[in-house]
Amino acid sequence: MSWWTDLSSFFFPRLCPICNRKMLAGEKGVCTLCLLDLPFTRLNDRAGNEMEQLFWGRFPIERATSLFFYAKGGDVARLIHAMKYRHRPALCREMGRLMASRLSASRFFDGIDCLVPVPLHPDRFRQRGYNQSEQLAAGISQLTGIPLCTTAIQRLYNNTTQTQKSGAERMQIDGQLFGLTPQAATLLAGKHILLTDDVLTTGSTLTACADTLKHLPGLRISILTLAWSK
Repeated sequence: MSWWTDLSSFFFPRLCPICNRKMLAGEKGVCTLCLLDLPFTRLNDRAGNEMEQLFWGRFPIERATSLFFYAKGGDVARLIHAMKYRHRPALCREMGRLMASRLSASRFFDGIDCLVPVPLHPDRFRQRGYNQSEQLAAGISQLTGIPLCTTAIQRLYNNTTQTQKSGAERMQIDGQLFGLTPQAATLLAGKHILLTDDVLTTGSTLTACADTLKHLPGLRISILTLAWSK
C-alpha cells in the first residue's frame, strides 16, 4: 500500500455501509462481520424455487434468484439505501462481484449471453448520476465476462411516487414503463438474457421489462436481483 493510500485512508476511512465501522484493508463492500450476518436466500441451486414461481403465468422464465432477503429497516435495506442514495457506484459494483462469486459455483450463469439491467428514467439518472442496477451488472460482468447490454430497452415513465401505491396500481403503471429501442432486435434476438435489478418486491417492474422484451424472436429471459422482499 502506498503512502498516499495510507494517508487517504487515515483522513477518509472506508466505512461499512451497514454498521458504519471502519473497514479493514482486505474488506470490500461491507465489513466481514456484517457480511456473515446478511440473510442469504440460497435459492440459486433450486430449479423452480419460490422466486421463479412468482413469475409463473406472467411470462416464460428460464431461472430466477436473489442473493439476499430484504426486510424494511434491516441490514440489507441499509446496504441498498447506501447504494442508491449515498452516491456509491463502487459499492454497487462490489455487490455485483459478490453476486457473481456466490452464484458461479451453482452454474447459474451458464448459457447467459448478456446482462440487461433495468433502466432508469433519464431524469432519475441525471439526479442520481448512475443506475445502481447497471453498476450491479457491471460488477457481475467483471467476474463472469458476460457482456452488458444497456441500449436495447428504455424507461419511458418516471414513476417517482410508486412506493406509495398499492400492488395493483404498481402493476398498472409498470405496464407503461418501458419501450424497445430501434436496435433491440439486432442486439437481443435469439439471446438468453439476464435481467438484473437491485430489489424484487411485487415483481411488477421486472414483469414490465419482460413483457416489453418477450416479443423479440428467440429471446429467453432469466432474472437476478441483489435482494428479494419476500
